[in-house]
Amino acid sequence: MRIALRIAKELQVNERQVVAATALLDDGATVPFIARYRKEITGGLDDTQLRFLEQRLSCLRDLEARRTAILKSIAAQEKLTSGLENSIKAAETLARLEDLYLPYKPKRRSKAQMAREAGLEPLAKALLANPSPKPEVQAASFINIEHGIENIEAALDGARDILIELFGEDADLIGRLRDYLKKHALLTSSVVVSKKEEAVKFSDYFAYSEPLKRVPSHRALAIFRGQHEGLLRVKLLEDIQAENTAGAGHCELAIANHYRISKAGRAADNWLLEGVSAAWKQKISKRLELDLLGELREKAEAEAIKVFANNLSDLLLAAPAGQRATMGLDPGLRTGVKVAVVDPTGKVLDTTTIYPHAPARRWDEAIAALAVLADKHHVDLVSIGNGTGSRETEALVKELRERFAQLQLTQVMVSEAGASVYSASEIAAKEFPDLDVSLRGAVSIARRLQDPLAELVKIEPKSIGVGQYQHDVNQNHLGRSLDNVVEDCVNRVGVDINTASVPLLAHVAGLSRSMAENIVKLRDEQGAFRNRQQILKVQGIGPKSFEQAAGFLRIMKGDNPLDASAVHPEAYPVVEKIVEEAGKPVRELMGNREFLQQLKASDFSDDRFGEMTVSDILLEFEKPGRDPRPEFRTAKFKSGVKELRDLREGMILEGVVTNVANFGAFVDVGVHQDGLVHISAMTNQFIDDPRKVVKTGDVVQVKVLEADAKRKRISLTMRMDDQPGECAERSVRSDKKHGVKRHDQSRQGKPRSSRPKTTKDQVQRQMNKQKKQPENALAAAFAKAVADK
Repeated sequence: MRIALRIAKELQVNERQVVAATALLDDGATVPFIARYRKEITGGLDDTQLRFLEQRLSCLRDLEARRTAILKSIAAQEKLTSGLENSIKAAETLARLEDLYLPYKPKRRSKAQMAREAGLEPLAKALLANPSPKPEVQAASFINIEHGIENIEAALDGARDILIELFGEDADLIGRLRDYLKKHALLTSSVVVSKKEEAVKFSDYFAYSEPLKRVPSHRALAIFRGQHEGLLRVKLLEDIQAENTAGAGHCELAIANHYRISKAGRAADNWLLEGVSAAWKQKISKRLELDLLGELREKAEAEAIKVFANNLSDLLLAAPAGQRATMGLDPGLRTGVKVAVVDPTGKVLDTTTIYPHAPARRWDEAIAALAVLADKHHVDLVSIGNGTGSRETEALVKELRERFAQLQLTQVMVSEAGASVYSASEIAAKEFPDLDVSLRGAVSIARRLQDPLAELVKIEPKSIGVGQYQHDVNQNHLGRSLDNVVEDCVNRVGVDINTASVPLLAHVAGLSRSMAENIVKLRDEQGAFRNRQQILKVQGIGPKSFEQAAGFLRIMKGDNPLDASAVHPEAYPVVEKIVEEAGKPVRELMGNREFLQQLKASDFSDDRFGEMTVSDILLEFEKPGRDPRPEFRTAKFKSGVKELRDLREGMILEGVVTNVANFGAFVDVGVHQDGLVHISAMTNQFIDDPRKVVKTGDVVQVKVLEADAKRKRISLTMRMDDQPGECAERSVRSDKKHGVKRHDQSRQGKPRSSRPKTTKDQVQRQMNKQKKQPENALAAAFAKAVADK
């Protein structure tokens, strides 16, 4: 119960809610199911609270397991006193537990242990208790040739080893020193001189120092990366004066004061102070530096994982274009542009490769080819990947739209992150066994415009690339967190069981990969599911799995209109009550907002289904099958701005937010290099989190403050009254203050060949040629297709 109480305090909820949610989790319920369908039991805990509870429950249970193991170990040594036991039981952190356990922890035979075996412990205790007698006189009687104590100096060295270990294993003292360093220590870094040129990307950290308590996650991870690559030296100073202090620092004085050691003119004072200094420098400082840097790394990684998770959630829940015929273009220069056309359901209709760019420069032929495909398959949308050659390909599509306005095409630039990973994956191979790997990416680019969630779940979340130092963090923790995000997003939207892919179904609460495969297998064999009860016929799905998954699986145009909604089958009896009271069938109730708002949830609640559940049912009826994702909208990149060198200070552009970090947001303005809107340039009001203003996928208006082609850095602002010179200076000051590093987030631009220029007269002549005298088979095919139409 102590765990439940602690989590309740951290969540600021009632302990009863935590106990109830814990019981459900232990019983195998999933977070999406508990959040959506067990609100009465948990008191309305949402998915964010439940994810925190789930994580903390695991951590605190691990802590309790370690506590039990420590108590058992000390008890086996017959050294467990009531006071020590109470201290161990009261410890709230792993660090405190390990501090208490350190004196009893089995370890290799130390110098202090050998000194004790030589009978020197009484000498050490005597000198510590009474420093007045001369140490040499005290030590003379402890010479023991048999145990290697051949002279007075050896006896005093052994006694000091015992005291060093005593000081270093004093849990209360170590706890106070740790607390002091957390508040006052400085994190410093310096460049390895012999690798200065190689370390240029870490130049901000060549002579860096900052209070440990204020180091943000992105700076911490950058420093640790530099250290890991052998380019930076990282050190922890005990406080701001430590570097220039000639004598003992605060921590040495704290150790001395703890044991009442001081320079009082007594014979053993200097000897004892030397022991204090040795204990700090040789043992305690190194251990605490390791602990605190490890804690900093853990916190930085946790924050980075949180940033990645938030960005992934925003990307997965981005607005879908919907069921519209779409052409996907995977840009390339020398290797050509890969083209795939999919129908409104995502089925691949056609593929090809065109070569409009250098060195082939078959521009007009490429336009004709695209026109034929667009007309043949009634394409509405053209989805263009934002990789190498994207702006050149965008210009190609723009000219296609100008030449053949009757096609009424809409072009959209989308992130192609992870498309190449998907192309070579086992999932893609099973889905398109006969399709060339290079063309699978174009299919993914088309489909992710239609429905980002349905397509992106096929790609390992870590490959989607919206993280902050994602390769520097604990990969197991990252993977677990991202999997949770995908599961929450999929279940928040819901899944059409008759059209969903195996990867999408596998993320539905309660379903495993094998269950998802069996659903698709049964669907292929017997046709579409007509009602939710048929789900129980799927091999491997029993009552428990059905309970968890049924509410998130939608059956459109089935036997029961409720099966297309988020109403769980277990709550259908409630709907029957509502139908009986209303005197209207379910189909008439759905969408009848005016009538539904007259109903009171309390009139239909009972012991099993409370007002929260009934309210959710009535809300679902108002907007049946509602999609929580925003309305589809596209960014319009500025004409003539294709490369970083095309940018000018003061230029106002429209762009898409590609990534959000703690220090700002990265925005794609169509020049193959994301620009940074620093957190200080997002709004006129103070904010501590950029996601309060923007999220990944948002279309935003920005002004260019600075475009540095040499360093490939673009500084942007969302405050239209900012002036480039003035704001650039503020940005530099802010970067220096906060240590902003942009090199890790920016995509490296590559030289691109420009397309052949085409005048309006040339366009008109080309159109006339295609109508009257086609120069090639593709153009002729298009002319024939238009004539036949």
